[in-house]
Amino acid sequence: MIRHLVMWTLKETAEGAPAVENAKKMKTMLEGLAGKIPGLTHIEVSHDIVGADPECHIALCSEHGTEEDLQVYQKHPLHLACVDFVKKVVSARRGLDYRV
Repeated sequence: MIRHLVMWTLKETAEGAPAVENAKKMKTMLEGLAGKIPGLTHIEVSHDIVGADPECHIALCSEHGTEEDLQVYQKHPLHLACVDFVKKVVSARRGLDYRV
């Protein structure tokens, strides 16, 4: 299994909304991918960050059966639609993939 972690720092304001609203929208969009992309076995997103160094506003943890499943997820049109929005509201991104 592959675990995919991503942490984002958001712009204070983007797409006509403050960071807190964009974080909520990202959470809804990303969690909406559950059950819609083959090989995506688990996804959770939180904007209730207790502590992070460096600072981030929203975090994602998803699980995929194989590296190939992760690639399918990353190239899937539904995921890419989320990426289009995320790129507009994010100022920084950090990611990590590892085998479990």
